[in-house]
Amino acid sequence: MKTYHSKNFHKHTFCLWKEVSQTDFELQKSHFKSKSGSEYFFTEDGVYRSSNHWGRAANCRWRLLPLTDYKNQHTKIGFARWTDFFPNDETANLFFIQVDFEQKTIDFFHKDMPFYDGKAALRNASETAKTIKTIKQILNEEDWAKYLEYEDLGILRKEIVTRMIYDGMSFGEVRRNYNK
Repeated sequence: MKTYHSKNFHKHTFCLWKEVSQTDFELQKSHFKSKSGSEYFFTEDGVYRSSNHWGRAANCRWRLLPLTDYKNQHTKIGFARWTDFFPNDETANLFFIQVDFEQKTIDFFHKDMPFYDGKAALRNASETAKTIKTIKQILNEEDWAKYLEYEDLGILRKEIVTRMIYDGMSFGEVRRNYNK
């Protein structure tokens, strides 16, 4: 497994950054400032990033796990340990999806994260984004279900989304096979 540090963490990586409050952040002068204005502060354990944009950063996929609701264009400070970085390749099947059916939330994670159990299907970045968009529609809309036979829409949603996540099927494939 690749080791990340201040010289390579910004090259084709996936990372979940944890937001820290301004009061917890004590470093003064940044070690590096990007062209887009993000500032980086390196420590032995990891890196702090002060930025107003998260998600896709150049060739990286960096998500901020916020303390409160996050809106882009507001500067937030995140911290990541060097061990929180994983390789990112847009075409490789590196990502899996998790859904919280109670909260109707969807997230994607890297297959090298310690909690990946090997059961969810792996997808590349674009397929993951497309599948997440479809799952959001399934969880929040009803039009897609009008030609399917079911008794409980909540159960139907869970069955379809679960098949998409674990069997790697598209919504169309699941729907075609549903009433068989």
